[in-house]
Amino acid sequence: MIDLRRRVSIREAKGDVVVAGFVHEVRDLKNIVFVILRDFSGLIQITAKKDSVPDEVFELLRKIKRESVIAVEGYAFQSDIAKLGLELKPRRVEVLCEAVEQPAIEFYRTDIIKTGLDKRLRYRFLDLRNPRVAAIFKIQSTICEALDNFFRERGFREVHTSRLVAQATESGANVFPVDYFGRKVFLAQSPQFYKQMLMAAGFEKVFEIGPVFRAEKHHTPRHLCEYVSIDFEMSYIESDEDVMRIVEGMISSVCEVVSKKCKEELEILNVEVQPIKTPILRLPMREAYKLLESEGFKPDYMEDLNPEGERKLSNIVEREYGYKQFFLTEFPWKPRPFYTMRIEEEPDWTRSFDLIWSGLEVTTGGQREHRYHRLIDQCIEKGLNPEDLSFYLEFFKCGVPPHGGSGTGLERLTSTILKIENIREATLIPRDPERILP
Repeated sequence: MIDLRRRVSIREAKGDVVVAGFVHEVRDLKNIVFVILRDFSGLIQITAKKDSVPDEVFELLRKIKRESVIAVEGYAFQSDIAKLGLELKPRRVEVLCEAVEQPAIEFYRTDIIKTGLDKRLRYRFLDLRNPRVAAIFKIQSTICEALDNFFRERGFREVHTSRLVAQATESGANVFPVDYFGRKVFLAQSPQFYKQMLMAAGFEKVFEIGPVFRAEKHHTPRHLCEYVSIDFEMSYIESDEDVMRIVEGMISSVCEVVSKKCKEELEILNVEVQPIKTPILRLPMREAYKLLESEGFKPDYMEDLNPEGERKLSNIVEREYGYKQFFLTEFPWKPRPFYTMRIEEEPDWTRSFDLIWSGLEVTTGGQREHRYHRLIDQCIEKGLNPEDLSFYLEFFKCGVPPHGGSGTGLERLTSTILKIENIREATLIPRDPERILP
């Protein structure tokens, strides 16, 4: 048997090595067999000449089925002749797992994917074997690494909050109910309440990267029922401007790290990651309404922008100011959650923002109301019963520092950076109103 403890990745293969992976392609030219082997790091050409390798090795490679998993021991070297530039002369081959049927979808070409997305998602385990698809999630992993480093370097502590909540975070709508030993609870829409609880506990700076759930029956390329949220909260802020500066640094750092560490994956995807133009433009909602009206678009005044409005506004901002990203600031009070801090002199407006990137809302954040009696008043004004939120409101009875934070969708961030049109492409295992498998 081949000792798999000696295995190196294909990318590291040099000299006497053991490599292992999936049989990507077999070409039998009678007296010579070429097998392309694939692992997560890349491809290598196994070249077996009839008179230069053991007979059993030659015959095995001739007959091996595509997508079988094999281990190969031999000599690897750079080659100007091999199409992939890397070649291995085999001494021993071992079949670790033989494929019993051929794949239900095509995934060998990286330049174009012919299979429809629904079928690809049905056979996600095969779809992810495509180097082009795998590249998306290699980059997403790097994004998470960059985020983790960014927050830790600035004194944020990572936390892990519960996904089972007694009360919906934003409202009573769009939540998934769960039977919790006879009690009705919900899957968390966000860790918002718990982030603020930690501010009340004196943790000062926290971040969390984890799943959240929205029972939204949207059938669009930008919505999911489950996604990964990048959340942070910080105390002792002057205003939402302090939060925006963190978001600005966060996305700048992510783009810088991805462009440096993911050159090969970006090349596969034919994407160039541009540096973020900083400081990012701050555009108050009042000005945004005026800009849209000047272009003949009629937004709902004192309401959030719809997707068409966000796209239209992005086109205007890029044309007039040269920014692909901008903060939409000072949102009206009406569409914002009850815990949002209002502008003292103008209570119809709030200290909150969205980050719009290439026409898509990627981040929502702002300063939170930390004064107990004002929270009670705002809760009632939004038509909510303070008794239903008593567990949350009690956080603010014993003093809480002024604080704020934001939430960013990892899948939206990934798809925006990589110019992916359908968010499901940037989601490892998507969940939408129709999809619960695999």
